[in-house]
Amino acid sequence: MEGVLVALVTPFKEGSVDYKALHALIDFQIENGTDGIVPCGTTGESATLCLEEKKKVIEETIEHVRKRALVIAGTGSNNTRESVTLTKWAKDAGADGALVVTPYYNKPTQNGLYEHYKAISRIGLPLCLYNVPSRTSVSLTVATIEKLVSIDEVVAIKEATASMVFASEIIKACGDKIKILSGDDPTFLPLLSLGGKGIISVTSNVAPQQMADIYDHFILGQLSSSREAHYHLLPLMNALFWETNPIPVKKALHLMGKIEDEVRLPLTPLSQHHAENLKTLMQEYHLL
Repeated sequence: MEGVLVALVTPFKEGSVDYKALHALIDFQIENGTDGIVPCGTTGESATLCLEEKKKVIEETIEHVRKRALVIAGTGSNNTRESVTLTKWAKDAGADGALVVTPYYNKPTQNGLYEHYKAISRIGLPLCLYNVPSRTSVSLTVATIEKLVSIDEVVAIKEATASMVFASEIIKACGDKIKILSGDDPTFLPLLSLGGKGIISVTSNVAPQQMADIYDHFILGQLSSSREAHYHLLPLMNALFWETNPIPVKKALHLMGKIEDEVRLPLTPLSQHHAENLKTLMQEYHLL
């Protein structure tokens, strides 16, 4: 679990998952240097997918990728039993790993978080912890992460606090025992410079090659080129969070002709003002 992984959107058509569009999105990613596909994460609107839809999206992703890239299935929820069930299903279906968010709404203690991940780890599938307190209202502490890395299956963490101080503390405490992946696109390059190993990206949905450039230049020691790629993409990264993710990125993909302009309630389509500005910006990036 390193390099550039995409937090893939779930395309809808007339309220149902559009699998034809899903396949095309996967091919677009792999053809443009993306190292891994992450279906059914936050950007994939996992909170509004039923269990059978999640299984089908993960299954279709695994089958269509055909080992051309990693598939890290979003299997986390605020229900430990359900997370265990879906993680086991994903393992049996052939996923390379699972992205498991900290349980939202329940607000578990640090011990509860540890036991949650420990229960899921028994499935035997490599796990990427997902720490995003802005959505879940709970955050893993460095001490809990340090405790979790003693579990063989815990191999990575998607760190989405955007705090380089917190990321530094994790790296200092855990070293090479866990791979830290950026969960916020603008922090990708800064996190690499601290010892991070990659990203699970929203921007990669629309600009996969440009996101790969940031990583590839950095790995090759071409730091000025990596910085140039970072600053070039920064306005687009910020634009894709003008409204709640994945509203803007789905509009962007629709403007590119790749998916229908559909999100599920309680999300609503991008406002006209932001849509017009996003179209202008994407034209400047030659994405349309």
